[in-house]
Amino acid sequence: MKLNIGDQINYVVSYLEMVVPPFFGWPSEPSGNILILEANNPPVRYFFSLYEAVGADYEWTDKFRCSIKEVNDFLLDPNVKLFTFLKNGWSAGFFVLDKRKQNICDLAYFGLVPEAIGHGYGEYLLKFAIKQSWAAEDINLLTVNTNTLDHPNALPLYKKMGFKVIKNEKETRILTRPKIIKNN
Repeated sequence: MKLNIGDQINYVVSYLEMVVPPFFGWPSEPSGNILILEANNPPVRYFFSLYEAVGADYEWTDKFRCSIKEVNDFLLDPNVKLFTFLKNGWSAGFFVLDKRKQNICDLAYFGLVPEAIGHGYGEYLLKFAIKQSWAAEDINLLTVNTNTLDHPNALPLYKKMGFKVIKNEKETRILTRPKIIKNN
Protein backbone atom coordinates (compact mmCIF):
# COMPACT_ATOMS: atom_id res chain seq x y z
CA MET A 1 0.00 0.00 0.00
CA LYS A 2 1.37 3.43 -0.92
CA LEU A 3 0.89 6.34 1.47
CA ASN A 4 1.48 9.95 0.52
CA ILE A 5 2.69 13.09 2.24
CA GLY A 6 -0.06 14.26 4.59
CA ASP A 7 -1.56 10.80 5.11
CA GLN A 8 -2.04 9.71 8.70
CA ILE A 9 -0.29 6.50 9.72
CA ASN A 10 -0.58 4.33 12.82
CA TYR A 11 2.56 2.83 14.29
CA VAL A 12 3.79 1.18 17.48
CA VAL A 13 6.66 2.46 19.64
CA SER A 14 8.57 -0.21 21.56
CA TYR A 15 10.49 0.82 24.66
CA LEU A 16 13.36 -1.50 25.55
CA GLU A 17 15.77 -1.91 28.47
CA MET A 18 18.97 -3.72 29.27
CA VAL A 19 19.52 -4.05 33.04
CA VAL A 20 22.89 -5.83 33.07
CA PRO A 21 25.96 -5.37 30.91
CA PRO A 22 25.99 -7.52 27.78
CA PHE A 23 27.41 -11.02 27.63
CA PHE A 24 29.55 -10.19 24.60
CA GLY A 25 32.92 -8.43 24.43
CA TRP A 26 33.92 -5.50 22.27
CA PRO A 27 33.06 -6.36 18.67
CA SER A 28 35.70 -7.29 16.13
CA GLU A 29 36.09 -4.60 13.53
CA PRO A 30 34.61 -5.59 10.18
CA SER A 31 36.89 -5.68 7.18
CA GLY A 32 37.46 -2.45 5.36
CA ASN A 33 38.39 1.04 6.40
CA ILE A 34 36.15 1.47 9.49
CA LEU A 35 36.35 4.10 12.21
CA ILE A 36 34.05 5.26 15.03
CA LEU A 37 34.75 8.75 16.32
CA GLU A 38 33.24 10.70 19.19
CA ALA A 39 32.34 14.23 18.13
CA ASN A 40 33.56 17.06 20.32
CA ASN A 41 31.05 19.92 20.52
CA PRO A 42 29.26 18.92 17.31
CA PRO A 43 27.40 21.70 15.53
CA VAL A 44 23.65 21.35 15.08
CA ARG A 45 24.00 21.19 11.27
CA TYR A 46 26.32 18.16 11.61
CA PHE A 47 23.80 16.34 13.81
CA PHE A 48 20.97 17.22 11.41
CA SER A 49 22.96 15.93 8.43
CA LEU A 50 23.36 12.54 10.13
CA TYR A 51 19.80 12.55 11.48
CA GLU A 52 18.38 13.23 8.00
CA ALA A 53 20.69 10.77 6.21
CA VAL A 54 19.83 7.93 8.60
CA GLY A 55 16.23 8.73 9.42
CA ALA A 56 14.69 10.11 6.22
CA ASP A 57 13.13 6.79 5.21
CA TYR A 58 11.80 6.19 8.74
CA GLU A 59 10.00 9.47 9.49
CA TRP A 60 12.66 10.82 11.84
CA THR A 61 11.24 14.33 12.03
CA ASP A 62 10.84 15.09 15.73
CA LYS A 63 14.16 16.92 16.15
CA PHE A 64 13.36 19.15 13.16
CA ARG A 65 10.44 20.53 15.18
CA CYS A 66 12.72 21.54 18.06
CA SER A 67 14.37 24.95 18.26
CA ILE A 68 18.00 25.18 17.21
CA LYS A 69 18.83 26.23 20.77
CA GLU A 70 17.17 23.12 22.19
CA VAL A 71 19.07 20.81 19.83
CA ASN A 72 22.31 22.69 20.46
CA ASP A 73 21.85 22.46 24.25
CA PHE A 74 21.21 18.72 23.89
CA LEU A 75 24.34 18.17 21.77
CA LEU A 76 26.60 20.29 23.98
CA ASP A 77 25.46 18.75 27.26
CA PRO A 78 28.52 16.99 28.74
CA ASN A 79 26.37 13.91 29.41
CA VAL A 80 25.41 13.52 25.74
CA LYS A 81 27.90 11.90 23.36
CA LEU A 82 27.55 11.69 19.57
CA PHE A 83 29.57 9.04 17.73
CA THR A 84 30.01 8.88 13.96
CA PHE A 85 30.56 5.59 12.13
CA LEU A 86 32.88 6.16 9.18
CA LYS A 87 33.50 3.74 6.32
CA ASN A 88 36.15 4.59 3.75
CA GLY A 89 36.11 8.20 4.98
CA TRP A 90 32.35 8.85 4.64
CA SER A 91 29.66 8.99 7.31
CA ALA A 92 27.93 5.62 7.25
CA GLY A 93 25.94 6.01 10.48
CA PHE A 94 25.89 7.37 13.99
CA PHE A 95 24.63 6.92 17.52
CA VAL A 96 24.00 9.20 20.48
CA LEU A 97 24.37 8.19 24.13
CA ASP A 98 22.33 10.31 26.54
CA LYS A 99 23.41 9.95 30.19
CA ARG A 100 21.58 13.01 31.54
CA LYS A 101 19.52 10.84 33.93
CA GLN A 102 21.41 9.45 36.90
CA ASN A 103 22.55 5.83 36.43
CA ILE A 104 20.73 5.56 33.07
CA CYS A 105 22.08 5.68 29.56
CA ASP A 106 19.65 6.11 26.69
CA LEU A 107 20.71 5.08 23.21
CA ALA A 108 18.90 8.15 21.93
CA TYR A 109 19.69 7.76 18.23
CA PHE A 110 21.18 4.87 16.31
CA GLY A 111 21.32 3.97 12.65
CA LEU A 112 23.05 3.60 9.33
CA VAL A 113 22.69 5.53 6.09
CA PRO A 114 20.96 3.53 3.32
CA GLU A 115 24.23 2.79 1.49
CA ALA A 116 25.63 1.05 4.59
CA ILE A 117 22.62 -1.19 5.30
CA GLY A 118 22.87 -4.87 4.46
CA HIS A 119 26.62 -5.26 5.02
CA GLY A 120 26.59 -6.39 8.67
CA TYR A 121 27.53 -2.99 10.06
CA GLY A 122 24.36 -2.62 12.11
CA GLU A 123 25.23 -5.43 14.50
CA TYR A 124 28.83 -4.24 14.77
CA LEU A 125 27.82 -0.64 15.48
CA LEU A 126 25.12 -1.64 17.97
CA LYS A 127 27.52 -3.88 19.89
CA PHE A 128 30.00 -1.01 19.99
CA ALA A 129 27.32 1.43 21.20
CA ILE A 130 26.18 -0.98 23.91
CA LYS A 131 29.74 -1.62 25.13
CA GLN A 132 30.45 2.13 25.07
CA SER A 133 27.28 2.74 27.13
CA TRP A 134 28.21 0.26 29.82
CA ALA A 135 31.84 1.48 29.95
CA ALA A 136 30.66 4.16 32.37
CA GLU A 137 30.69 2.45 35.75
CA ASP A 138 27.78 4.51 37.09
CA ILE A 139 25.29 3.06 34.60
CA ASN A 140 22.83 0.39 35.75
CA LEU A 141 20.23 0.71 32.99
CA LEU A 142 20.50 1.08 29.22
CA THR A 143 17.35 2.13 27.33
CA VAL A 144 16.38 2.49 23.69
CA ASN A 145 13.18 2.82 21.73
CA THR A 146 12.24 1.96 18.19
CA ASN A 147 9.03 1.87 16.24
CA THR A 148 7.33 0.09 13.37
CA LEU A 149 8.31 2.92 11.01
CA ASP A 150 12.01 2.16 11.61
CA HIS A 151 13.99 -0.43 9.66
CA PRO A 152 12.27 -3.82 10.06
CA ASN A 153 15.47 -5.34 11.50
CA ALA A 154 15.76 -2.75 14.29
CA LEU A 155 13.58 -4.43 16.93
CA PRO A 156 14.89 -7.97 16.26
CA LEU A 157 18.49 -6.70 16.46
CA TYR A 158 17.90 -4.90 19.76
CA LYS A 159 16.38 -8.08 21.18
CA LYS A 160 19.26 -10.19 19.85
CA MET A 161 21.71 -7.92 21.67
CA GLY A 162 19.90 -8.45 25.00
CA PHE A 163 17.33 -5.65 25.21
CA LYS A 164 13.89 -6.57 26.56
CA VAL A 165 10.68 -4.83 25.52
CA ILE A 166 9.09 -3.26 28.59
CA LYS A 167 6.17 -1.52 26.90
CA ASN A 168 4.57 -0.80 23.54
CA GLU A 169 2.50 2.29 22.73
CA LYS A 170 0.29 2.94 19.72
CA GLU A 171 0.87 6.31 18.06
CA THR A 172 -0.22 8.18 14.95
CA ARG A 173 1.52 10.77 12.82
CA ILE A 174 1.13 12.62 9.58
CA LEU A 175 3.66 11.47 6.97
CA THR A 176 6.23 13.94 5.71
CA ARG A 177 7.36 11.65 2.88
CA PRO A 178 5.64 9.03 0.73
CA LYS A 179 5.87 5.54 2.21
CA ILE A 180 5.17 2.06 0.94
CA ILE A 181 3.77 -0.33 3.54
CA LYS A 182 4.22 -4.03 2.93
CA ASN A 183 1.18 -6.03 3.96
CA ASN A 184 2.04 -9.23 5.80
